[in-house]
Amino acid sequence: MKAIVSVVGKDKKGIIAKVSTCLYEMNINIENISQTIMQDYFTMIMAVDTADCPVKFDGIKQHLNELGKQTGVEIHIQLQSIFDSMHTLDTSDKEL
Repeated sequence: MKAIVSVVGKDKKGIIAKVSTCLYEMNINIENISQTIMQDYFTMIMAVDTADCPVKFDGIKQHLNELGKQTGVEIHIQLQSIFDSMHTLDTSDKEL
């Protein structure tokens, strides 16, 4: 299943390495990644594929939450289908 991972926090060395290692250890594939530094804050969004991950989705959330606490950043994951639904405007029943 496809998911979106977001990471935000004060910039410091090793954030990408720690998050990507955590995902690798759960057999989650990073399909796309975008990261930047905005002022002193690190931001990253990743599109990932959890199809080969033996951990249930709530377990993935828990692992990433714990890593975020250890690293001092906020890490969130949500299913891509939910993300897509939240950001899709349905105009099929509306007149334009």
